[in-house]
Amino acid sequence: MKIKNWLLSLILFVIILLAVYIIHIKLFRVDVVFYSAILDGVLASVITGTILFTVPYFKIFNSFEKIQITFSFILMGYMFAISVPTVLDRSLSFYLLEKIQERGGGIKKSGFADVFTKEYMVEHRLVDVRLTEQLSSGTIIINQNGCVKLTEKGNTLASFSRYFRKNFLPKERLLMGEYSADLTDPFAHGAVDGNQTFDYICK
Repeated sequence: MKIKNWLLSLILFVIILLAVYIIHIKLFRVDVVFYSAILDGVLASVITGTILFTVPYFKIFNSFEKIQITFSFILMGYMFAISVPTVLDRSLSFYLLEKIQERGGGIKKSGFADVFTKEYMVEHRLVDVRLTEQLSSGTIIINQNGCVKLTEKGNTLASFSRYFRKNFLPKERLLMGEYSADLTDPFAHGAVDGNQTFDYICK
């Protein structure tokens, strides 16, 4: 009997989550898709949890079980936020599929560099989106001179990211038919060498 009631509560949560998400994106402004979707998941969990505690049909669960179910819904909401709207909003892989479809079903492999630099960056306002996300996360600040600088939080995350990439990502990764370690330290294999100077560095 409890399984039946739990399944009903799960269906109820999914319906409420989708309703909250759709109302949010249709009627309200959104700063960052990821954070917005997480908020929707938490709100849907709280609404469903309230129903669990107030509707007699769910009295088969004790208070501890209701709290557990509510927290499981929060985790499901988080999974939804990451796996659906955030992935579709950020995914370069999905963009490639959409772009190939838009171009009639085929693009020459040699043309993808232009697709990335001349179309993807512009069409998705990639710089604006990512800077907005980092500003909202508190990892960067932009001063009056237009200089983007790391905060202490941003510096810590950047150091962690570099360390994790170099030590805990696959050393041999398949890239266009060949296994390579290039992506464990992309700065060492990228377009930058030690003799270059840059006019975009600021203080």
